[in-house]
Amino acid sequence: MKDVRIRFAPSPTGTPHIGNSRIALFGWLFARKNKGKFILRIEDTDQSRLDPDSLQKIYDILKFLGLNWDEGPGEGGDYGPYIQSERLDLYKEYAHKLVQKGYAYYCFCTKERLEELRIDQQKNKQSPKYDRKCYGLSQKEIDQNLKRGVPYVIRLKMPDNEVLKWNDLVQGNIEINSSVCDDQILIKSDGYPTYHLAVVVDDHLMKISHIFRGVEWISSTPKHIVLYRSFGWKMPEIAHFPLILGKDRSKLSKRHGAKSVLEYKDEGYLSEALINFLVLLGWHPKDDKEILSREELIKKIDLKGVQKQNAIFNLEKLDFLNAYYLKQKSSSDFALLLEEYLPELSFDQRMIAAQLLKDRITKLNQARDLIKFTFEDIDYSVDLLLGKAEKNQAKQMLESAKKIISKIPSQDITLDQIDKLQKIMLEEIKKNNWKTGDFFMVFRSAIAGAKITPPILESLMILGKEKSLERLDVALGKLNKS
Repeated sequence: MKDVRIRFAPSPTGTPHIGNSRIALFGWLFARKNKGKFILRIEDTDQSRLDPDSLQKIYDILKFLGLNWDEGPGEGGDYGPYIQSERLDLYKEYAHKLVQKGYAYYCFCTKERLEELRIDQQKNKQSPKYDRKCYGLSQKEIDQNLKRGVPYVIRLKMPDNEVLKWNDLVQGNIEINSSVCDDQILIKSDGYPTYHLAVVVDDHLMKISHIFRGVEWISSTPKHIVLYRSFGWKMPEIAHFPLILGKDRSKLSKRHGAKSVLEYKDEGYLSEALINFLVLLGWHPKDDKEILSREELIKKIDLKGVQKQNAIFNLEKLDFLNAYYLKQKSSSDFALLLEEYLPELSFDQRMIAAQLLKDRITKLNQARDLIKFTFEDIDYSVDLLLGKAEKNQAKQMLESAKKIISKIPSQDITLDQIDKLQKIMLEEIKKNNWKTGDFFMVFRSAIAGAKITPPILESLMILGKEKSLERLDVALGKLNKS
């Protein structure tokens, strides 16, 4: 394969959608497999929609996923600058070359006239297209308008009734008649290029070999074919990836669980899980293996495995993958990951929490709700405390637990001591003819103020002897006052 150069070219107009990150991932994997280059280009020509926070979010997403770029902002390269707003003179130069060759033309129509034209076409049930009023202007009229400073745009002259074809690397052979395409604006009245001109000029000058993008861009491809042909340039190979839909096969939205990669990161999803999940949206390896490391993905990625049909977003699959990758972490690595979610705990306490939680959570932000009783004050009703036990019986259970814990020789509680505590408590339960479930439910409620917790005895290792006894005293006080 010739030198592979793939670009990821996001627009900083908001937080990137997860679908954009998926396209970036495929491009990065394909470039790495083919010993090519992955280029980051920022397409910021739509000045009216720029979001000042978006650019940093783009960088943060790529860095979190480990999609390092070989050329682009911060990395440099031979074909910069890699931010389109710094390349405006280039686009104007190439647009005017098209005008000189007769492949593009000046349009001086006002917004008001264009709006009237659109309304008339709607009334007549016609496709909204420019009527080429300015295409027939004489050179004298054009020169006069330019001299007077009349605002203008530059439009591409699309061929009439020509079938434009290309072999899409994912979708196969595609044909679109040029008659359905409008004479696309190339340079806007503010001097900025539209996407269509800038992307073609930049892809050519940056020697891009492959273009990866979503199927929503298929309708734009005929315009790009005409631009490449008008310039006399060879068009890169192109792959249009299927859309991601919700389970109900409607457009993916927040209600389907779709968020940006950064939102998933904040919830405690690992980059390994997100990469594994994103690449399986619309692609599968020949062996149908679903747990795939980054290294395996680089080896296995193949555009022949990308389906034409739209992919279905399945949050349960992401949860499954994240839980799997969490379980693979060592306790020390898991403890480091928990720091963001449990800053109140020391590293040693988070090490204990890691052992208690690793097999019980699907994402890291669930850790806080399960373990916060070890460092936050708790409150609960007597009914919760009692569970199925009688009041006097519950008091006896707690007094017994308090007596057992009081005999621990140190303030810290170790795993060996937990084993002894459990053995003594079970003996006490048997001696008093209590139900084991009732005892531990009362004890759990007293210690944690909740019915669902990590293993409650092991949780004492985080809580410590003094706090454990304080909790039991509070519970006994509640029962005595009730």
